[in-house]
Amino acid sequence: MKFPELFDGELLPLAEAFYTIQGEGFHSGKPAFFIRLGGCDVGCSWCDAKETWNPALYEPTPIEHIVSEAMRYPSRSIVITGGEPLTYPLDKLCNLLKINNFDIFLETSGSKSMSGRFDWICLSPKKKRPPLKGMHQLASELKVIIETIEDFQWAEENRALVRKDCMLYLQPEWSRSKTILPKVIEYVKMNPSWNISLQIHKYMNIP
Repeated sequence: MKFPELFDGELLPLAEAFYTIQGEGFHSGKPAFFIRLGGCDVGCSWCDAKETWNPALYEPTPIEHIVSEAMRYPSRSIVITGGEPLTYPLDKLCNLLKINNFDIFLETSGSKSMSGRFDWICLSPKKKRPPLKGMHQLASELKVIIETIEDFQWAEENRALVRKDCMLYLQPEWSRSKTILPKVIEYVKMNPSWNISLQIHKYMNIP
């Protein structure tokens, strides 16, 4: 893909921005303003945001506009997601958010180099494009999507690379949740260092 060089951090391909309740992982249930950037070359078959893969679909948006939209809401929590947000340099966006006293949470596959500064990093590693060397040590939270029983081994391989204080989550793939959730439950009961992440926003029918 040719999109990374199109943006220098002053402009970002904003797929959508919205205020909602965070539905996954450690911060589940908390209100936050989501900044979803377009562009991803990981290509997960079960991705629930496939419309964001092509960044050419989204107008380059000034970061000042993005932050001004976030300022309209009472929560000072920001989730930067995608797509793969680390496709772009995020230092300028994060600096502007910090000036305005936001806590910044990143959701990433770890397949791109780190930029920006964050209060919480959720690493969700993907087999097609594994995290770069060193990314595991930056993770506050490891969230592994479980689609088949083979994914438990993938989860353990990534668990071995994160810090001891990293929170551990297994999340059943939504379209297979009826069949895979019971297996996740049993696995966590036998391996209690793991927690279960459910996409509660989908149960609540909110973005």
